[in-house]
Amino acid sequence: MASSSRSPIRLSGWGALALASVLLLSTGCAGDYVARTRGVRSAYQQGDYTRALANLESATKEGPAQDQLLVMMDKGMVLHAAGKWAESNAVLEEAERLSEQLDSVSISEEAKTLVTNERQRTYRGEDFEKLMISVLQALNYVELGDDEAAMVEVRQVNERMEKMIAEEKKPYEQLAIARYLGGVIREDQRDWDSAYIDYAKAYEIAPRKEALAEPLLRLAKKAGRDDVYAELLARYPDVAHEPLAPGEGQVVVVVEAGLAPEKQRGSRDRGGGGDLVEVPVYRTRGLAPPVNVALEGQSKTAATVTSLSDVAVVHLNDRIGRLLAKQLANAAVKAGVAAGVGALTKSEELGVLTFLILNAVNAPDLRSWLSLPAEFQVARFRVPPGSHTVRVAAWGHTTEHPIEVKPGRIGVLVLRRY
Repeated sequence: MASSSRSPIRLSGWGALALASVLLLSTGCAGDYVARTRGVRSAYQQGDYTRALANLESATKEGPAQDQLLVMMDKGMVLHAAGKWAESNAVLEEAERLSEQLDSVSISEEAKTLVTNERQRTYRGEDFEKLMISVLQALNYVELGDDEAAMVEVRQVNERMEKMIAEEKKPYEQLAIARYLGGVIREDQRDWDSAYIDYAKAYEIAPRKEALAEPLLRLAKKAGRDDVYAELLARYPDVAHEPLAPGEGQVVVVVEAGLAPEKQRGSRDRGGGGDLVEVPVYRTRGLAPPVNVALEGQSKTAATVTSLSDVAVVHLNDRIGRLLAKQLANAAVKAGVAAGVGALTKSEELGVLTFLILNAVNAPDLRSWLSLPAEFQVARFRVPPGSHTVRVAAWGHTTEHPIEVKPGRIGVLVLRRY
């Protein structure tokens, strides 16, 4: 009786080359940056910034060029958290230049991702991550005492956001922390009306509006916006907002709190027929710590001005439609490649195997700027001029920070808490 078993697949030279090409494309992914930098994040979250920087250099030395922007952003953030403001800005300026260069689409790279996966793509950053480069630079410049340079970065953030919202029709909001920082700088420069406008914009979108009421009331009155002042006073009758006494200064403590959300695998229906495909989704990494700030007998819980966790979700969701469309194109191209391999090798089995291999490596890109905080929190104080000590407590850990306040000026203190 003749055997009914199929003979093993034998590849011709062309067939072997075709399959090798498929395997090369499917396995040449950008690597798992998130896994390789786990030690960096561990040291960073413990406040051991020297070790975090050393681990980052070690983890990325052999890493692919596709991760270069992430390396720069993480390094800039670690230096920022360490209080190395000028060094942080030098790195972030490089990151900003690279981000601008990467905005142009590489046709060859796009074609490659159609037969592999999104991890093959050079990481370009989410929209909000690109904006955060300028926000961190602005905070660095404020700490360096260069308010003019800080305002350049703040204006850049606001102008980019306005373009995204008005011209690109993206469902975004202004970043309240950028507007609030602009208000602080302009108030310090005694540009009362411009300061009011920035505070008002931050007030519109901040999750804790009452926390921004004091400067808004005080500046509305000082700028002569009587109708607006009356409305705010009716809304916040118990918020003290007396004019600053002659020579009296202020301290604004900006707390970068918690851990930015992390991308994980999720799924969406790509065609309305129950056919699910994998896409990245953001998951929170715990609650941001409640931060208590004490100064000159006053004690306040820092109020959230911007939740980057919320911002990240909005920005990623705006991309999901485009990701799903690309998944459809991806599936069609892979089917075509598999059919081509099957025809070239005269083996239906090899064509099927090729399709299975290509789909097996289909995975969402889970890279993101994980050293960012989950929230920007703010605490504000009125103090006499001179030297002061700010005490900051979070999760039972208290630190002390000296600050010098000049008469009639605003001192800013930027801190990282996990």
